[in-house]
Amino acid sequence: MPIVHYEVRSLSARLPGHVALDDLTSAGLGALVAAARSFDPHLGVPFGRYAARRIRGALLDELRSMDWASRSLRARARERETHREALTGTLHREPHEHELASAMGASVEELHELRRDLHRSVVLRIDAVGADGDADDLLPHTTQTPESVVVEQERRTYLLAAVEALPERLRSVVRGTFFEDRSVREVAEELGVTESRVSQLRTEALGLLRDGLNTNLDPELVPARTDGVVARRRAAYYAEIAGRASHAHRRTGGVRGSHSPVHAVGE
Repeated sequence: MPIVHYEVRSLSARLPGHVALDDLTSAGLGALVAAARSFDPHLGVPFGRYAARRIRGALLDELRSMDWASRSLRARARERETHREALTGTLHREPHEHELASAMGASVEELHELRRDLHRSVVLRIDAVGADGDADDLLPHTTQTPESVVVEQERRTYLLAAVEALPERLRSVVRGTFFEDRSVREVAEELGVTESRVSQLRTEALGLLRDGLNTNLDPELVPARTDGVVARRRAAYYAEIAGRASHAHRRTGGVRGSHSPVHAVGE
């Protein structure tokens, strides 16, 4: 999923190292699935552009839910200000970095890292405002070429085919949480499982979707296959995606030509 990985990498450059990128990637992939379901080509907005906006919003929501600007970080920030005020009163001037670090029982480099983390927190809040009000993403895009239109349609076709090819229980979880905007609790009650089990199934489904799409559209991103029952089941799933996508192309008049491989969905 190049578009998901691109958005995650772009955001991760402004985040502390402890933020789990796997969780962000899963959130982005879920947004991509939902974007494919709700996309309306008649609005004149390219699918890739529409999906990117949905993915960015999902990543920011995931970060808010993580509360990545953790209590410990905020506590360290308050501690820094407390020591800064105390030293200013004692020295009758702003303390130097080494003086402030010593008072906090930290190194100067740790003080620099704290400042960088707090800066990233401010940048993230600014980004969140921008992501919610980016009207430019809603405007028709007039520079599309016929080839780019075909590529975007193909990506979306494969994504929807991958969802439909999922095992029944995984498909129910994806449909419920991404397509129907139902809560995890509602899906759990319907399936007769716990909420944590639904979360596990959703994670499993997103992993299958990722590998299934990449197998068909960008094989270099797929881990090497191993032998065994699980590998055979995955191979059957990947083949079913290809079959469903091919059927959809024939039904809608789309053509899979002999051009070079199309990049993964939403690039």
